[in-house]
Amino acid sequence: MAISRRNFIAASGSAGLIAGAPSIVRSQSGPIKLGSVLDNSGNLDIYGKPMVMATTLAVEEINAAGGLLGRKVQAIQYDTQSDIALYTKFAQQLVRDDKVDVVHGGITSASREAIRQTFRRGNTMYFYNVLYEGGVCDRNCFVTGTTPGQAVEPIVDHATKKWGKKVYILAADYNYGQITAKWLQHYVKLRGGSVADTNFFPLDVSDFGSTIAKIQQAGPNWVVSALVGGAHMSFYRQWASSGMNKKIPLASTTFGVGNEHLALSPAEGDGILIAGNYSQEAQSPSNKDFLAKWAKRFGDTKIVHEIAVSQYQGIMLWAAGVKKSGSLGRDAMLKALESGVAVDGPTGRVAMDPKTHHASLDIHLMEVKGQKLTILETSKQRPPSDTAQSCDLIKNPAENKQFEVKV
Repeated sequence: MAISRRNFIAASGSAGLIAGAPSIVRSQSGPIKLGSVLDNSGNLDIYGKPMVMATTLAVEEINAAGGLLGRKVQAIQYDTQSDIALYTKFAQQLVRDDKVDVVHGGITSASREAIRQTFRRGNTMYFYNVLYEGGVCDRNCFVTGTTPGQAVEPIVDHATKKWGKKVYILAADYNYGQITAKWLQHYVKLRGGSVADTNFFPLDVSDFGSTIAKIQQAGPNWVVSALVGGAHMSFYRQWASSGMNKKIPLASTTFGVGNEHLALSPAEGDGILIAGNYSQEAQSPSNKDFLAKWAKRFGDTKIVHEIAVSQYQGIMLWAAGVKKSGSLGRDAMLKALESGVAVDGPTGRVAMDPKTHHASLDIHLMEVKGQKLTILETSKQRPPSDTAQSCDLIKNPAENKQFEVKV
C-alpha cells in the first residue's frame, strides 16, 4: 500500500474555509466521509502505520458488504508525522473543508486533546480507538481502547500478589504517563502497597542508565513501565543488558501495543507482564478470520497490534450505529450509540457504555514468551470502571472535561 510521507487523501474536499460550525453543511448524497488523522510517519509510526491499514481494511469491508444507508464510505486520511501542529491543522481541514461525517483518529493523549474540541465545536462525531489514561467525559467522543480500570488494575492486582507490594514506576512525561502513574499509585495503595519512586521521561529520552542504577538502589519488588514510543524502547534493551531482568520482575501498561515484543529478542523480552484487549495468539474464530483478511489485503500480519485492531473495531462499531440509527444525523447517531450498540470483533464483544461513551471489553492478562503475547487469563466484558466513577453523560450530557484520579 503506497502512502505518501506528507499526507494522503482518498477523496477531494470542497474549496474554501467555512467560519464557524453552524455553517458547516455535510452532503446528504454521495459517499459518507470518514476522516482519520494518524502518525503514518515520525516517531510514533510503529503505532500509526498499522492503524492506517486497519482503517483501509474496515472501510473496504464495509463497502464490499454494500456500504451504509445505500452509500459508499470514503476514507480521508492524513499523516500527522507525529507532529501535534499537524494534528490541529488536519483536524480543522477535516471539519471545515472535507466536511467529514465522523473522525477516527489520534494516538497519544496529547494528540487527542489537540483535536477533540475541534470536532466537538464542529459537531463532528469523534472516535478515539486507543488505550489511554481514562477520564474523558464528552458526549461527542467515543472511546474503544482500554482504560486503567480495564488494563492497569489487572496488572497491579496480579503483580502485587505474585511479586510483592513495593513498586517502582517509569512513565512518559505527558498526560498519558502522568495520569497513568497516578492510577498505578492508586491501585497499588488500594492493595496495601507502596511506590518506591516515580520517574517521568520525555518521548525523546533514550538513555536509562542512571535510572536503572536508581532502581537497583531502591530495591522494589517489581517495576512497571508506562513508557511510550521508539526512543523509550531503549529502556527494555538496557534493562536486559544490565542483567536486571533476571533480578526484578517487569510489567508494562504499554508494551506490546506497538509490537515491541517482536523488536526484542526472547532474552530481552521474556517475562514482561502486560494486560490488554488483544493478542495475536488468541485462538478465537473471529481473530483467525481477521488475520486471514489482513494477510489477503496486506500480506504480513506480524505488524497487527492492539490499537490497529481497536481502530478496526471502532469503525465497525460506528457502522453498527449508522445502521441502527438509519441516519447520519448527530442526534440519531447519539441515540443509537447510547443504546448500548455492540459488535463482535477480533477481540471479542465490544459494547458501548451509554454513561461514559467507553467500551466494555474482554481483557487478557498476558506474559511475553518467545516474542509472543501468551494469555494467562481472561476477564470477559470488563467495564471502564475508572471513568464511570466520575462520568455520567446520561445525567450530564453537556459535560466536557477529563477527570483524573486523586492520590
